Amino acid sequence: MAFFRPRVSREAEVRFHADQEISKSFPELLDKARQAERTLRELQATDADDVELRAAGMAFDKALTEALRAAEAGQRATFGVKSYDDRIARRKAKATPAGAMWTAEVERLRTLREENRLWGIPRLPRPVPAAR
Repeated sequence: MAFFRPRVSREAEVRFHADQEISKSFPELLDKARQAERTLRELQATDADDVELRAAGMAFDKALTEALRAAEAGQRATFGVKSYDDRIARRKAKATPAGAMWTAEVERLRTLREENRLWGIPRLPRPVPAAR
């Protein structure tokens, strides 16, 4: 007696195809992030005021977040359909050259985003309330 076991769930297939579509926009989103970083670095070099630096830092953070989401989708899509349901398949896929490349890219973008959040976005001083 043979038992039929589906290879992957329908939900995993849907998520896989959605991730493939999202990951197609990665190069454009990465270019946007590079342009936003270039703008931020130029403003930092010219000693712009904190309001301009904060706006540029926030724009860079938004662009990095979008690029990171696309990179994570590309990573999951590269791992394959089975990796959505099986952690062992996900772990094995990370060891492939393509999986390692996407994992390194995701980690690089996460590090860059966290560094920008810590040091690239100046905090505006809050007004001190008057003493009564």
